[in-house]
Amino acid sequence: MEKQAITATELLILANKMLREHEDYMSGIEASSVEQQNGILIFKGEFFFDEQGLPSPKTMMVFNLFKYLAQTLSGQYRLID
Repeated sequence: MEKQAITATELLILANKMLREHEDYMSGIEASSVEQQNGILIFKGEFFFDEQGLPSPKTMMVFNLFKYLAQTLSGQYRLID
């Protein structure tokens, strides 16, 4: 299947819409950037560490949601400049 070319801005709009519609979504979780490495889309955003700089319960949720985006969208899209 041919991957559809998409800009980072367009992809972030789509990804954040998907996040808000996901059953595990929590307020404040947002993908703020995306890059492509070896055909895989890598989404980045705030990871919500605690006061000691350690992962909080929300951190694992963010990681899992960004992984969901990568798995879902990497097979459909490729980034263009």
